[in-house]
Amino acid sequence: MSGQPTRRFVFEAFLPFDKKERADVLEELKNETRTIIIHEAPHHLAALIDELTGVLGGDRSVSICKELTKRYEKVWKTTLEEASQFYKSQQPRGEYVLVIAGRDRQELKLEKQKSWDAMSIQEHVSMYENQGIDRKEAMRMAAKDRGISKRDVYQQLLS
Repeated sequence: MSGQPTRRFVFEAFLPFDKKERADVLEELKNETRTIIIHEAPHHLAALIDELTGVLGGDRSVSICKELTKRYEKVWKTTLEEASQFYKSQQPRGEYVLVIAGRDRQELKLEKQKSWDAMSIQEHVSMYENQGIDRKEAMRMAAKDRGISKRDVYQQLLS
């Protein structure tokens, strides 16, 4: 009904009210690849959507499900940013379940690979060697991190 992937999901129910614990939970959800399900009361909905927009990003897909299993149930599939703008002028009423799309695995993989660009291949291999890993394994791990072949790493180290 939500239009979000349902094969894998994480059910958070109501988020904690304690600010530190809440921030920790939201930070954990930031790179979650599974669909995220959260309950929220109408008087907290707009603030939660603003929080989620700040942490997860405004372009994240969300299905806002209202009054599930009741006569007037509704589902609105949108983005967190659009929902945030909508609830600035609309007063939410009823019970809400947010079904939020998880992060794309390919996107996460590319992000991680780009994070290694600031480091040379030599520094990357040395980082693993400094952890007590032998050179051959360090080269294999660096190649995997960067999404390149071990041969490319070896060639870079020779030059």
